Amino acid sequence: MRFIVALILTAAAAYGLGLFLDWWAIAIAAFLIGLLIPQKAGTAFICGFLSIALLWFSLAFIIDLYNDHIMANRISQLLLQRYAPKTIVVITALLGGIVGGFSMMTAAFVRNKRFPKKVRSVYS
Repeated sequence: MRFIVALILTAAAAYGLGLFLDWWAIAIAAFLIGLLIPQKAGTAFICGFLSIALLWFSLAFIIDLYNDHIMANRISQLLLQRYAPKTIVVITALLGGIVGGFSMMTAAFVRNKRFPKKVRSVYS
């Protein structure tokens, strides 16, 4: 349940911050949600990756449809040397997902370092 809540909150916060800040606002949103909702580092990475990747994929796909694939076509011809606008949308989603995943994983590491679980010794 925490995973789903963190997924939705991260996407909503990233979208809201993205209206006012630059692209790096996704890292801030993922980091803050990662601090608020405790998760293990691996789960936090997957949650941050999925939330931002799905957000950026949907936003890039909608923008690509509205401008009739003009920008994605030009970028794909520049970078990939062929017509592949859908590939550019997927690459955009992957890059955003990586940033969001590492940001939320960093927050999980910070949270675990700041509030460590009680460690029990085998001998105690």
